Amino acid sequence: MPNIYFDHASTTPLHPDVLAVMVDIYQGPPGNPSSTHSFGRTAKRHLTQARDRIARIVGCHPSELMFTSGGTESDNTALRGTLDALRHAGKRHIITSSAEHHAVLHMANRLEEEGYEVTLLEPDEDGIISPGKVRGALREDTAIISLMYVNNEVGTIQPIEEIGAAAKEAGVLFHVDGVQALGSIHLNLSELPVDLMSFTAHKINGPQGIGALYIGKSVPFQPQILGGSQESKRRAGTENAAAAAGFAKAVELANEHFEQKGRHMSLLRETFIQGLEAELGSSAIAINGHKERTLPHIINISLLGADTETLLMNLDMEGIAASSGSACTSGSLERSHVLKAMSLPPERLNSAVRFSFGLGNTLEEIEYAVKKIATILNRIRIKV
Repeated sequence: MPNIYFDHASTTPLHPDVLAVMVDIYQGPPGNPSSTHSFGRTAKRHLTQARDRIARIVGCHPSELMFTSGGTESDNTALRGTLDALRHAGKRHIITSSAEHHAVLHMANRLEEEGYEVTLLEPDEDGIISPGKVRGALREDTAIISLMYVNNEVGTIQPIEEIGAAAKEAGVLFHVDGVQALGSIHLNLSELPVDLMSFTAHKINGPQGIGALYIGKSVPFQPQILGGSQESKRRAGTENAAAAAGFAKAVELANEHFEQKGRHMSLLRETFIQGLEAELGSSAIAINGHKERTLPHIINISLLGADTETLLMNLDMEGIAASSGSACTSGSLERSHVLKAMSLPPERLNSAVRFSFGLGNTLEEIEYAVKKIATILNRIRIKV
């Protein structure tokens, strides 16, 4: 039985070239980037070069990139770090959406418990947050807007430029969760109307456990991890130079193969959808998310007449890894908060599965999966 991995939006396989870079550093001499001797200077050089290489591709100054442990820390720190810095300015209002990653939503809940006011905007049925809704939610005491560039569950791309322009007009900070955008959308942070952006390496075939937060030069920010002067005094703790170098290599590879990857992902997507329609009929499936403003490698699809949990279990037994796009709680699958926010009808909400493609996936795997999905559905489909 084959093992087919269609969950790249969750995490991606480590690219061999990334592993090679990291192993070379791990097998080299030890060194703390903060030490002044030659061993420390070597580690510092690895770290500095990694920061420079990533900054060059995302279009910002190296000093504006702070390494973190990943996307969750970057999201948490973007909100907490700026709000702490603005504490005495009377800015107590936050705008985000009900379709965000839990790294933002759970932090927003915590901040609300501490006395901040949070406005949760609802997306439309395609997952889009309209700039008009953002403008309508702005207040005199709004401190920050936090929205995803690309939704991790449905792949919808938000109108970041328009929302950022509205934020700039109002003098409000704009944080963007760019975790799913990195490597799939060309970024130029020096031109985007964005103040902070979160990244992580493991979504682009880099190592788990390292990410970055872009903090614009003029953005007020208060460190959240104390104890040392690392990361320009913004995040204490010994940096992982090997992981940073691996992150940089992954960013470079994603940039180098950007067009080729886009074409291949589009082909996989088209083949997958057409195959399902041919096997099941177009009325038996529904694509969730925007049809055009989307990343091709993320497909959230409702396989009508079936149940998400049953589908995932049967796919797993056939060697196909997919996702509901949400976490398990106490052993039972929760329905996607993103699809709920999009106000999808129950028959779509309860039968939705996210397939996400990436490095190593082939047309042969797509064709095999389509046949297996059709077989599974014919076996388990709920009869009305």
